[in-house]
Amino acid sequence: MLKIVAAAATAFVITASPLAYAQTPSAALPERLSAADWTKLTDLRIDLVKAALQLTPDQAKYWPPIESAIRARAQNRMTRLSKIAQTVGSSVDITSNRDPIAFMNRHADALAQRSADLKKLADAWQPLYQTLSPDQKKRMAALAVFVLHDMSDVAEQRRLQADEDD
Repeated sequence: MLKIVAAAATAFVITASPLAYAQTPSAALPERLSAADWTKLTDLRIDLVKAALQLTPDQAKYWPPIESAIRARAQNRMTRLSKIAQTVGSSVDITSNRDPIAFMNRHADALAQRSADLKKLADAWQPLYQTLSPDQKKRMAALAVFVLHDMSDVAEQRRLQADEDD
């Protein structure tokens, strides 16, 4: 079991690390990754979770809404990053033309979208989670901790980048 979780974590690090540590995360990712690359990365993440959980046939019937929520969340993230790239790319002099109210509104909208996506994902997971064995729950918790830790590292990196830009 531990080997499966370790292999899953390793696969996730290998697939996610280049994205997390790109030089300019907010602007460069949409240009570097095509839609096909985003889809492939999402497929890899989905396969990783499914492999780690080792769902039984009875549990597998709960999987389609989860996969759908994961794909929708990935698509919305790609869209948000594309909008950021367009906003940054279209601004001739971003420092002299700042509109803090527009920035706050854009940020609030992005947070609302992320919140809605996360809520849909949690709602999709709920029925399956109730059927997981204690061992499957441990593997899921290990994956969640690993993913959340990786996400917090990326968030911290973005915060530091924003502080440097200010």
